[in-house]
Amino acid sequence: MSSGRQRNIAVVLAGGVGTRVGLGIPKQLIRIAGKAIVEHTIEVLSAHERIDEVIVMMNAETIHELDYLKLDPRFEKLTAILPGGATRNDTTELALAALPTEGDESITVLLHDAVRPFIDERIISDCIDALDSYDAVDTAIPSADTIIEVDSDRLITGIPPRAALRRGQTPQAFRLPVIRRAYALARQDPQFSATDDCGVVFTYLPDVPIYVVDGTPENMKITEPLDIHIADKLFQLQSAELAGTDATPLPDLTGSNIVVFGGSSGIGASVAELARSAGATVHAFSRSATGTDVTKRKAIRAALELAERDGPIDHIVVTAGLLSRSPLADADPAELRKMLEVNLMAPVKISQEAYPALHRSGGNLVFFTSSSYTRGRASYSMYSATKAAVVNLTQALADEWGDDGIRVNCINPERTETPMRQKAFGDEPSDTLLAASSVARATLRVLDSPVTGQVIDVRRDHRAG
Repeated sequence: MSSGRQRNIAVVLAGGVGTRVGLGIPKQLIRIAGKAIVEHTIEVLSAHERIDEVIVMMNAETIHELDYLKLDPRFEKLTAILPGGATRNDTTELALAALPTEGDESITVLLHDAVRPFIDERIISDCIDALDSYDAVDTAIPSADTIIEVDSDRLITGIPPRAALRRGQTPQAFRLPVIRRAYALARQDPQFSATDDCGVVFTYLPDVPIYVVDGTPENMKITEPLDIHIADKLFQLQSAELAGTDATPLPDLTGSNIVVFGGSSGIGASVAELARSAGATVHAFSRSATGTDVTKRKAIRAALELAERDGPIDHIVVTAGLLSRSPLADADPAELRKMLEVNLMAPVKISQEAYPALHRSGGNLVFFTSSSYTRGRASYSMYSATKAAVVNLTQALADEWGDDGIRVNCINPERTETPMRQKAFGDEPSDTLLAASSVARATLRVLDSPVTGQVIDVRRDHRAG
């Protein structure tokens, strides 16, 4: 890199404790979609081609929790994880002190909240571009709410015009000498108080214009318990794009060793067929074709041992399922037990038996759920309950196994044309059902992706390009 080139350094501000989320750990360490929130944020910043370096300012008491990132090959731009300060401004000052002093006129710094993992490439680019013309840049979105001013008696004293109001976000970007000068002046003020870094520039360098780029509603700050649930749904919406269409090319799975439980018909058979056509070695197991009873540990263990003869197991897909319809009050207890064993206990047993193999390979485990997991439906309450449990199993295992490099995801297909569905519902118009091959294509794309802890929806409008 030539000395005259602008160097863009992203500083991830992760110094907070985050007590408001109420989960007993700093909010930046809460795991969503299989990763700590701060890890998602670092990923986005590191992936941007114009970010040269990433520094994390971490809560000092829990800084060791990020040690695993230091040697991660995904984060070659991550150069330091340093302890933050007692306040947001203290943390920024510590970051500025850690940045180079020589040649700082060619350095820009983007200060970004660790708990805003949905920052996108466009926002980062806009902030960097704006620094060509301005020394300080903020990110904000219009306020959808009317803002009122009140006095100490809780009486309205003013209602500013909403059109002129913005809700501040991050990143906030600066030419390094400018933000350093603002903080140097702030330190001399015994009454110094600011809630963000643009506020420091605004107060102590009033002659410096601060340009505002457009943020996005998705670039939310995860602060309250409700935000955790919203963030989880946003990650699900993002991962839904993996489903693609039938026109989307299959991934190249040459050299992959794939196990499919429930691989003799329906979605499982389609997964096995398409995976073979994509170059994978496939071991398909089912009760009807291979005598493999997924409710028996011995059978599961034997299947995995057979598959490992062809090398490490890269992916395990569990499509085996059972659907029986009847009002719960009239349901046969034996049938209920069977559904519980096949739909829930089998995935649990497969997970336990597969863990050693997946740990060795850093592999991928994929389950299947149903749209009924979000709302139990009359006449198949046990089916809905087990499918909801599989979603929770997916998310829990993604958290438990994330540090082991194992990805765990769940496919949620729309009503699909399979023998199991036909047996339960009879003949239905084929144009109202999703093709099993479409679900299989989406499954292979998930196998080839880095996501974990996600529920990926597959819908009929993905059937054609």
